[in-house]
Amino acid sequence: MTGSGGHGVADDVWQLVDSSTVGGIETHIGVLAGALMREGLAVRVVLLADHGANPWLAQLDAAGVPHRTLAGGFGPLLAALRRDRPGVLHTHGYKAGILGRLAARLAGVPCVSTFHAGERGPFPVSLYQAVDAATSCLARRIAVSRPIAAALPFGAEVIGNFVPVPAAPPAAPRPDTVGFVGRFSPEKGPDLFCTLASRFFGTGLTFEAFGDGAMRADLAARARAVVFHGLVTDPARIWPRIGLLLMPSRAEGLPLAAIEAMAAGIPVAASAVGALPELIRPGENGWLFPPGDLDAMAAAVEAWRQLDGAGRAAMGEAAWRTAREGYAADLLAPKVRAVYAAAGARRVSVPG
Repeated sequence: MTGSGGHGVADDVWQLVDSSTVGGIETHIGVLAGALMREGLAVRVVLLADHGANPWLAQLDAAGVPHRTLAGGFGPLLAALRRDRPGVLHTHGYKAGILGRLAARLAGVPCVSTFHAGERGPFPVSLYQAVDAATSCLARRIAVSRPIAAALPFGAEVIGNFVPVPAAPPAAPRPDTVGFVGRFSPEKGPDLFCTLASRFFGTGLTFEAFGDGAMRADLAARARAVVFHGLVTDPARIWPRIGLLLMPSRAEGLPLAAIEAMAAGIPVAASAVGALPELIRPGENGWLFPPGDLDAMAAAVEAWRQLDGAGRAAMGEAAWRTAREGYAADLLAPKVRAVYAAAGARRVSVPG
């Protein structure tokens, strides 16, 4: 096993995940770890296995979040839990959930699992997701949206995704750029984004896509109206480039990118799927449209394009306020800590 930090004193919380890069789950874990550490808890990110170079680990180091990497599989995880006995094991993702809950039960360590995904993956991922849901009875459960909670056989505490939110909305004018941020996979709708970009060719709008995935190469070869940036691991480099975030998803939970954009003062135009209708107030902090409806999607983009500077500033401030009042990390981290306590965690109270 590798990683930063020693193991002489038991940690309060282990955040367990199987990770090879930076995505929404990794970003969520990093934000949660930082918030819990500010509340006085000893937190460690634990990766199930070493999948090679992972840019996320450098981000954790920069944020001062301890981490370690296990040798892979069930046996090393069980041995680590029995030896180091964290106060609670918090799992993220189906592999960490399935292995982590069973290992925690055998080791006598309280366990909490967060369910992030609002869509079923293709086989065999769909099978693993079904096993993950069926075995969730071995832990206290958190879902990042009501639809995800409703789909679980044993229910869950709903605690939305959260992000650091600045004390004031950014004051700089937003560029005339529509952005896509996410995986290049069918459920995220990058093909719809590219089709829409072609409709606005010559209008003065720029369409830029950030992310990677199986669909990227084909779309990049065909979509001349889109600038493709690939995977950008630091969101702070993305948001200054975008005036409107477009999320043409076919399925969602509560996408972290939408909350991050709003925290940066960027309105969101999105499909009315998952928890997005709870986040977006049409015409105030963004727009909603039926999934797959390119005409309604185009109308949302056009509505934003027609706003003057004052209108865009007002909508950006409304988006920031939505994030500030409902999705700030320091507001929601105590709710996670309460779930830890309900699971039987021994060390979750804040000193002092």
